[in-house]
Amino acid sequence: MADLRRRHPLDQGGEWFVDTTCTACDVAREVAPGLIAEDARGLSYFTRPPRTQEENLMAWRALLACPSASIGAPRGEKPPPEAYPWEVAPGAWYLGYNAASSYGANAYFVPRPEGNLMIDAPRWVPRVAEAMAERGGLAHILLTHQDDVADYEAYAAHFGARVWIHEADRRAAPYATDVFSGPVEIQRGVRALPLPGHTRGSAVFLVDDTLLFTGDSLEWSRETQDLNAFEDFTWYSWEEQADSLERLAHKATFEYVLPGHGNRGHAPPEEMRRRLLALVARMRGGRSPP
Repeated sequence: MADLRRRHPLDQGGEWFVDTTCTACDVAREVAPGLIAEDARGLSYFTRPPRTQEENLMAWRALLACPSASIGAPRGEKPPPEAYPWEVAPGAWYLGYNAASSYGANAYFVPRPEGNLMIDAPRWVPRVAEAMAERGGLAHILLTHQDDVADYEAYAAHFGARVWIHEADRRAAPYATDVFSGPVEIQRGVRALPLPGHTRGSAVFLVDDTLLFTGDSLEWSRETQDLNAFEDFTWYSWEEQADSLERLAHKATFEYVLPGHGNRGHAPPEEMRRRLLALVARMRGGRSPP
């Protein structure tokens, strides 16, 4: 629970606040841009109190997603039921409740007639399970890589869901039921595509040639409004990640980038392909992408 006595010295949120236990994961700034900013160390603070109903909802989404419980709300107020799940792209719902064990990674829910999907996992929260149950349950858990598995096992056990992960990262998910080494079709319209680089076993999941769930391999930069990869957080091979992203540009069509860490983005498919190839060129040029 956030502690008002440890309020960030720059915080101007009124009854809302961020304390100094913040771990600089960026989640709060992703869901409440402008309302929550960062200091020189990457720690979050409120720039001002929420002024509208939408801003109040943003603040609640930041509080519920914060993996370090560093955000405080006005005493006596309760989160609005519409906070999460939150539809952030057509048919893709951000679950919130990010886990400290996955460094605050995002997890998503995709309802589908063939069986509902969860991409990566949040911390175990009964209300998240209840929300998925209300929407038809959970058939498959798709893990992008070893860092973002969080409490997948609890959700798999609760729903009897199948769990998918690349064989190179399978040690992080010993209870996985489906281990793949190459491209694989999970159900009609849903493919797993290996993308080694961030980790050896990183993969992306493509849904209906529209939604691309990228784990920590690719994001949409809030600062540059362009595709971006994280050179400083590449644990396996930056060079191989560039090669993987080039293959992705030629093999996949997508409109939405939905990352585990970083920001979501949307552009027409041909623009996404052009931006992705430009990112690869920057990576191979020895310069960090903007």
